[in-house]
Amino acid sequence: MTNRQSEHDKSTNMQAQQPHTDGSTQDKPVSSSAVVTDNNAMHDVHIDDIEPKRSHVFGDLVNAGACLIIAALMLLFAVYLRGVTMGVAADAQNVGKSVDWLLDVPASLLRQLVIIYIVVSVLIQSITQREWYQSAIAVGSLLLGFAAAWGTSAALTTWGDTTLINTLLSAGTIVGTTLLPDFYAALGAFLTVAGPSRARTTVKWGWSILIATAIIFVITSWSSVTGVIVSILLGRFVGLLIRFIFGTINTGAWGPQIISALRSIGLHPVGLERRAGLNTESGVLLTALDDDLVENSRIYDMYDRAGQHYIVSVLDNQLRYAGYLSQIWQLIKLKSVAVRKDRSAISAMHHHLSMLLGLRQLGLTTLEPYGVADYGESSMLVFHSTATPTACDPRKLSDDQLVELLQYVQHAHDRGYTHRRITLDTLAQLRDDSGNSTPRMFIAGWQNGDAASSFTNEELDNVQILALYAALFGIERTIRVARRVWDVDTLISLIPFIQRAAVAPSTRSLEGWNKNLLSDLRKAISQLAPEEVSENLEQVTLSRFSVRSFIGFALLVVAMAVIVTQLKPEEMINAVTHANLWLALVVILFSLLAWVGSAITLGGFMNREKVNPIGLMCSQMAAGFTAVSMPAGIGPAFVNLQFLRKNGYRNTVATAIMSAVWAVQAATTVVLLIIIGIFTGRNTLSGMVPTNTLIIAIAIVSLIVCIAMAIPPIRRKVTQKYLPLLKSYARSLIETLTQPKELTLGVIGAVVLNLATGFGFWAALCAFGFNMNPIETTFIFLLANTLGSAVPTPGGLGAVEAALSVAFTAVGVPSPIALSATIVYRVAFYWLRIPVGALAMRWLDRHDMI
Repeated sequence: MTNRQSEHDKSTNMQAQQPHTDGSTQDKPVSSSAVVTDNNAMHDVHIDDIEPKRSHVFGDLVNAGACLIIAALMLLFAVYLRGVTMGVAADAQNVGKSVDWLLDVPASLLRQLVIIYIVVSVLIQSITQREWYQSAIAVGSLLLGFAAAWGTSAALTTWGDTTLINTLLSAGTIVGTTLLPDFYAALGAFLTVAGPSRARTTVKWGWSILIATAIIFVITSWSSVTGVIVSILLGRFVGLLIRFIFGTINTGAWGPQIISALRSIGLHPVGLERRAGLNTESGVLLTALDDDLVENSRIYDMYDRAGQHYIVSVLDNQLRYAGYLSQIWQLIKLKSVAVRKDRSAISAMHHHLSMLLGLRQLGLTTLEPYGVADYGESSMLVFHSTATPTACDPRKLSDDQLVELLQYVQHAHDRGYTHRRITLDTLAQLRDDSGNSTPRMFIAGWQNGDAASSFTNEELDNVQILALYAALFGIERTIRVARRVWDVDTLISLIPFIQRAAVAPSTRSLEGWNKNLLSDLRKAISQLAPEEVSENLEQVTLSRFSVRSFIGFALLVVAMAVIVTQLKPEEMINAVTHANLWLALVVILFSLLAWVGSAITLGGFMNREKVNPIGLMCSQMAAGFTAVSMPAGIGPAFVNLQFLRKNGYRNTVATAIMSAVWAVQAATTVVLLIIIGIFTGRNTLSGMVPTNTLIIAIAIVSLIVCIAMAIPPIRRKVTQKYLPLLKSYARSLIETLTQPKELTLGVIGAVVLNLATGFGFWAALCAFGFNMNPIETTFIFLLANTLGSAVPTPGGLGAVEAALSVAFTAVGVPSPIALSATIVYRVAFYWLRIPVGALAMRWLDRHDMI
């Protein structure tokens, strides 16, 4: 949300013309004085306005995406719910038996008549209104609609399932570029761009005729139900996308229309001047204090016969859509929190007026509203300009002024009014035009607020302003100021609500914000409460989902896909049933020991005061769950990084510790391979490393880096932006690796991890009666497992099994035993870790440790 300056330059030599012309894509000033006749008395009204440009409505893009998703779902239903779609078609065709006369009308003739009538009638209406630009875009959409249907038909024919193709086929379509009935897509795109239907009768009738034709063609088996729906949705997608790219004619009230609306509420304008430089684009939520932070509004200065000055805020439906989507996003995101859903500009402005009037009735300072007027798809909120609102400079705010703002919020809460979006932009002060009085502090921007609010919404307001204060002034000053307004019990009651979901994004973008700010604020308030009270406060769930939960859900989906597609229960059951049970349990014990080893390595590089042994062990178990959906090594690194961040480490330090863990484990593996190879005489390592491939890869990477650095813009960006970050990261990594005690613990943990995994495979071989030197087994296992894990499949799935089976078969282990041992090993070290890791991740999530 960006503040617009309240000062404006009055435009000169501009005149209002009829706004809904179609030849321009840029705002243009319009030239010298317009006359609007007052029915009561003749007065010249001077209008300084800006001719509207085409609006890129964000809702078109959202609706286009929705059409594409629904069309894809329809195709899935056609394959997996074929009985339902075929049943609908059969019912429609049974109805057709009672209207056999329809079959006498040639389908191709009816189709051509429909296309010609709809296109010609719509174009005639557009051309008579001199909308040349709009007509050209509509005709282009018609052609693109045909092309989209042909391209989609060809793609479905080439890559589609036989069941899907048969479902789409009908008497009027054939396999190939006409698998979908193309004229539905063409007319759908054409009517979408030529609309809206509420403003054009020909477009409205066009849609009605198109739908009626579709029903007739389905009844007569000329088109399939799925084909018709997908084709129309495809046309809508094309049309909405084109409409968003080229924009639509602004249908809001402009110039004389605003004057007409203002007259309806008792005003007698003689001058209307548009604020220069305050134009908005769809989807960008711009605000100004002059109209109490109405999002995406146009602001005018209006003067009446008596010379009084008013501020007129005009909000159009097209530009309101972005604000509506923001409200819907909050509704989806937040749980147990009431959120407004003002879809139209009229409902939003009327609600805003009622909020301001209610707050003024309570004696609270607000901008002084005069009234609200509507015209077409625009709503106008009018303010008296007896006082000038100004934004607060945080550097100049005293404690008394901060207390005044808190008292303002508390007074509103006492009567059930909540704001719901308190940010730095909403902190304002109001000074009378005389300039003699002390400015009054107040909270602006009540458009999204509400009356009769719940306790949760009141607490969210309090958390928002506390978090804002903490980011601007620090936690200590925030607590000091808050205690002047609220008692200790009130502050303590806020602890469960102090969480990221409650804080506005603009507050989180402030310079004083950091990821630990809220946790530090919770701790500071918790110190005011008795220990037994603070320990029993549970965090309230405000967010339905977060990035963390989304990632967890995505990992679960991938994990389920991997399990369903790769799990071979027959082979696993057969291998496990033929294994020695006790030795199979030993394999599982070695799997647990490997977790201990990785926990020792990570814990060794962490501050002892920040190490939670249970959480540390659970973080390594959770890595087993992520391994099923991520390539080997990436899952543990992701979990370790999140675990370190939650333990208070900055990003740079956390990344350095995670990298140190990876480096120590990798170096330990290499050293063990070399040592064991030397003492056992195995030269397998030198024979399996692809030397030429490695050199070629290094050479290609070096060449790319050199060429990139030879280009001055890239070199400057790397040296100025990325090199300092790399130096900071390298410095933290070196500091981490040069601590003798931490490094020793890390190496010990890495040795335990490597030996536990190697001995685990040795135990798996023993479970099938094959005795092999455990040291040599560890050497071959580490080598084969490392190479198999390098393949970027989830957990090295498939590659690890193949590498282990081939490697041990090559050194003399019978193939059936090598394969059975590999399966038992993977059951213990991979498949059993999935449910255990999932439970561990759930525990960590519940305790806010990941």
